[in-house]
Amino acid sequence: MRSGITRLLLLGAGHAHVQVLAELARHHPADLQVTLLSPHPSQTYSGMVPGLVAGRYSVDEVQIPLAPLLQAAHTRWVAGRCVGIDSANTQVHWQGPDDDTVHALPYDLLSIDTGAVLDRERLDAELPGAREHTLPLRPIDAFVGLWPEVVELAQQRPLSVAVIGAGAAGIETVFAAAQRLRADGVPGSTFTLVTGGPEPGPGYIPGVRARIQRRLRREGIHVLREACTRIDDTGVHLANGAVLRCDVPLLAIGTHAPTWLRGSGLALDDAGHVLVNRFQQSTSHANVFAVGDVSTRDDHPHPRSGVYAVRAGPPLAHNLLAALEGRPLKPHWPPGYTLNLLSCGTGFAIASWGPLHAQGAWVWRWKDRIDRAFMARYCGVHANNAGPRVPHPEDERRAR
Repeated sequence: MRSGITRLLLLGAGHAHVQVLAELARHHPADLQVTLLSPHPSQTYSGMVPGLVAGRYSVDEVQIPLAPLLQAAHTRWVAGRCVGIDSANTQVHWQGPDDDTVHALPYDLLSIDTGAVLDRERLDAELPGAREHTLPLRPIDAFVGLWPEVVELAQQRPLSVAVIGAGAAGIETVFAAAQRLRADGVPGSTFTLVTGGPEPGPGYIPGVRARIQRRLRREGIHVLREACTRIDDTGVHLANGAVLRCDVPLLAIGTHAPTWLRGSGLALDDAGHVLVNRFQQSTSHANVFAVGDVSTRDDHPHPRSGVYAVRAGPPLAHNLLAALEGRPLKPHWPPGYTLNLLSCGTGFAIASWGPLHAQGAWVWRWKDRIDRAFMARYCGVHANNAGPRVPHPEDERRAR
């Protein structure tokens, strides 16, 4: 890196960047100036959002306030969203929450961890009417803010709720929504999982899929193995020609690469994500790093999930400081197996690790304990006592 002050810009406050801030709280070189660009003053932990939907957790319990971490890490916060990257001139363009003016933030070292997004134009092209007629799970903060309105509506009359998308997010959401609205709403609400064609949980092994289906039947949740073709005022239109009439369509489909990566000059994969190497470093720009849903490994592709994003946090923190200090970078090798804890409403969860799987109330209690411990550690960080290493729940979820 250049002599003098080095400007590190953290773009986004994803799980990996929270770990970077924790590391900077312990070791912050004197010649490093750090800025975080993020639109929100807190980071919502996605692993606890189903518990929030189910009524188990409050909003405060699932959000990490960034101010204490920023103070401890001697990091400046800029409240705004990225609208473009100019890698040739080492600048990030951004706008404030209520400001149409485009500002520029210069950087010497850039790290991107902005999380999953839904491109509204692509969404309309892929699923006409979805932008206008559905409540998407992403962005998480918007969903968290609107979910109480669904609960209020269910307290006035029975609702028909359809969750579109049968991956982990869709499965956890339909269980959580059913539990909450049956407990706090008037009787009679119905719940449907629209899978897009395959069985629920297509990414899981057959034994786990069988457990999911049994639990769906037990909870009285309907499953439609049909693709959704469009959504309008009449309901959810299916590929077989049927129309599912519902009051609340919740959208839990796959996400997109941010549109502001286009024209950035960074090497991107075919879907528009930042292409990175084993160091989570851009394959085209050595001063740019990226982790999580915004990136793709060129040498070791893996699913876009929080498990992998979190595991990349510690090596990312190491490599950012190593790049600053001229030390060797540390390769990150995603694990072959990851422990997955799938909540099926408060009080029941399914655990899987490779070919092994189990279920029960004890699995949910395990997940709850891990998640709460993680939040307590991060929410306890402050300027005068950054505390010991702050592990993520996935560190503790390894098979034993």
